[in-house]
Amino acid sequence: MSEAIGVQEIDTLAQELATIQQTGSKRIAILGSRHVPITHQKLIEVMSYALVLSGNRLTTSGAIGTNLAAIRGAMRADPNLLTVILPQSLSRQPRESRAQLEKVIHLVEHTDRDRLSLSEASAVCNREIVARCQQLICFAFHDSHTLLQTCEEAEEQRKVVTLFYFD
Repeated sequence: MSEAIGVQEIDTLAQELATIQQTGSKRIAILGSRHVPITHQKLIEVMSYALVLSGNRLTTSGAIGTNLAAIRGAMRADPNLLTVILPQSLSRQPRESRAQLEKVIHLVEHTDRDRLSLSEASAVCNREIVARCQQLICFAFHDSHTLLQTCEEAEEQRKVVTLFYFD
């Protein structure tokens, strides 16, 4: 038995089609887990490199793993097309990522969120990142609650969401 497609589903499909057909640059966000195998990080780095090299604007956060891989790729392609929004201040970021983050031209720190837990600050940060993008590419595990919630919120805002699972 076939069900009728609702208005929201039609709107979402129309938005996805428009984004796919868009020939100019897009505002793309890449978010994902910190716990990513090196081989996956290399693939994410190459993907972000190609996206930025194609003229797309990339936004991500500053964590190790997925986000740091996206930063490395974007920085190689064109640092001016990369924006990194931190959930808290730079000093609160992992030591492993700080050296790379200090090279980012468009870096947004949120010292006002230093008093929040990392989970709380990350959720707020992810909402800010999604608000700035047309498309969200997310790399997560099935138990990555904050990331999966971010994907749901992006879909509710009719953003094009591409979700890759590591498990």
